[in-house]
Amino acid sequence: MKNIHIILGCLCILALTAMPAQAFTMKTLTITLADQGDAQIEMQYDLSFFEQSAVFFRITDPAAELRKAFESRSGEPVTVTKVSSSAATVIVPSFATVKNANGKTVMQTPAVSFERAQKVLNTYWFAPLISPDFSPATTTLIFPDGYVETWHDQISIRSVSHQTGQN
Repeated sequence: MKNIHIILGCLCILALTAMPAQAFTMKTLTITLADQGDAQIEMQYDLSFFEQSAVFFRITDPAAELRKAFESRSGEPVTVTKVSSSAATVIVPSFATVKNANGKTVMQTPAVSFERAQKVLNTYWFAPLISPDFSPATTTLIFPDGYVETWHDQISIRSVSHQTGQN
């Protein structure tokens, strides 16, 4: 009888380790633009136990990955201003292109995609154990004049052009 309990316990543990666990889940992504095109980008997320362990042991760092992703696009240094187990904030210089013409200012943001992040995460040893979601539940883009664009559950967002008003 004792052996049955041990065998059942082992089978339960094996079943739990074989099932994919919910992993990195991006909850919100907020991009707030400044007049000159710089952006403050805040990402709120949940980490699985495996990912929290990876962060603790410095195997991976969500804020550093976010910084590297935006630096590779802009070619300018990105500053990490806040990082925790559930959020990261970075400042990206010249994120949006700013053009002035005929007394109007037009800002254009680049398209943003987290498909590459999905591919990078798949290279880690624990990738088969998790099921990440890089599609923010809500992505919000805020222009300096208060104009807002919002997307839901999108892994990629399109470039946005917006006329912000007078020079």
